[in-house]
Amino acid sequence: MFGKLKEKLMQAVSVFSKKTEEEAVEEKAIEKPVEKIAPKKETKETKKKPAEKKLRKKEKAKKQKPTKGKQKKEKKKEEPKGKVEAVEPEEKEVPVKEEESEKEEKAEEPAEEKPSFFKRFFGKKDEEKVEEVEAEEKEAKKEVAEELKEEKAEEEPEEEASFFEKVKTSLTTKKISAEKFEELFWELELALLENNVSVEVIEKIKEDLKKELVDKPLPRDVPKKIEETLKRTLTEILSFDKVDLLKLVKQKEKPLVIAFFGINGTGKTTSIAKLAHYFQKHKLSVVLAACDTFRAAAIQQLEEHADKLGVKIIKHDYGADAAAVAFDAVKYAEKNKIKVVLLDTAGRLHSNTNLMQELEKIIRVAKPDLKIFVGESITGNDCIEQAKQFNDLVEMDGAILTKADVDEKGGAPLSISYTIKKPILFLGMGQKYEDLEEFDAELILKRLGF
Repeated sequence: MFGKLKEKLMQAVSVFSKKTEEEAVEEKAIEKPVEKIAPKKETKETKKKPAEKKLRKKEKAKKQKPTKGKQKKEKKKEEPKGKVEAVEPEEKEVPVKEEESEKEEKAEEPAEEKPSFFKRFFGKKDEEKVEEVEAEEKEAKKEVAEELKEEKAEEEPEEEASFFEKVKTSLTTKKISAEKFEELFWELELALLENNVSVEVIEKIKEDLKKELVDKPLPRDVPKKIEETLKRTLTEILSFDKVDLLKLVKQKEKPLVIAFFGINGTGKTTSIAKLAHYFQKHKLSVVLAACDTFRAAAIQQLEEHADKLGVKIIKHDYGADAAAVAFDAVKYAEKNKIKVVLLDTAGRLHSNTNLMQELEKIIRVAKPDLKIFVGESITGNDCIEQAKQFNDLVEMDGAILTKADVDEKGGAPLSISYTIKKPILFLGMGQKYEDLEEFDAELILKRLGF
């Protein structure tokens, strides 16, 4: 499966990548700096500011330090005057040891907090001076703090500005124009068309690649970029909400009714038998309805499958009303508590008016829960066109693609889901009942080499 498509796709991608690199035009692009923070121009005044501020700090620090020293000196000068005038006559000359004098000095220091005897007469002015000095110190500290904040606010933008100036460099890049891209993409487009990929899917791939490559600096590894884009696009094309048949059966109290549509020769009857076996494997009861009364051989074919599988079949005579067969099958399932009803309808083309009216009647009477299109994968674009026509007439809920095991091109599985916007439920991979593979997008991508 996908043998030719994989080979042709990889070759086309390789050629496209090489030519894209070769044909890309070199351009010089200057990246502008980010304009959030405008760098300030250095002038003589701005250069002087930091130096002036440092000088101010030093001067203030010098002014603040001597204030305490002056205060002590003034006190010492004033205190001896008081001592000479008031205490000198009463004191006796007693030799004082150095240790005792140090103790007395230490004892005198805390007296600054409480006014001494002499301060009652001479200390008011000193206290006022101390308060003034303390007030000046607080103001000086506030000014220093404000200046530091201003300096930080001014210095940070300058640093950021210098960083962004480094980013401002001239670079040489390669770009490819839209016209050149159209020319180069043609070979890749041709490879996809030859392998039955629909026009809608090709246009999707083209648009996604154009967004990544046109008028943008090409990455160093162009082939890798193209492969990543292709993989992302194909994943999106193949990814639709999966229909879980087993979950639907368990959720319903009544039987799950599934009707199958498609043209003759696509393997519709065989696919119904395979699906019946799939339900039996999961321990679910099934009944078949031979609603293709247009061909006697179709009734006989479905009956043989029913005998091999050991399931009940509801049938009428050749030429009977197909809607009546569908109605009887649903009623039988309800009466006997059978979980699944599979309706085999006549193969028809949209141009056959009588058969299309019959199809509408079956849907109206049986009210199927799911309507599934069955198409032959190897027919490629014909299969895609059939799916579109049936979906326009009767809105489908999904698709089964038969003979996918011998489909080397693989265009139909890539295209049907994207064309009718419905998921692929199963792929027919052989003649046995077990040869019904649940559709897996990741597995398809692996088979394609992604």
